[in-house]
Amino acid sequence: MVSTGKAPQSLKKSIYSEKQRKLCALLTEARQKAGLTQFEIAEKLKRHQSFVAKYEGGDRRIDVIELLEIAGHLKIDPRKILEKLM
Repeated sequence: MVSTGKAPQSLKKSIYSEKQRKLCALLTEARQKAGLTQFEIAEKLKRHQSFVAKYEGGDRRIDVIELLEIAGHLKIDPRKILEKLM
């Protein structure tokens, strides 16, 4: 099969999808419920505050490993986050 360089409709980037927006909102809400600022969670993740601001604001997607790490520091079950996205 020859690649055309275009992703099938179902594989296009989801940065602006409804599920992506919901994930951002869920992670922001979880951080706030944990009583942490963006700066504080960034310190725990050993990242800059802008990393948190970008994924919470929808400007950056996070991968599964990052989700697990974030969830661990927020003391939330990542499965519950994923269930809310289904």
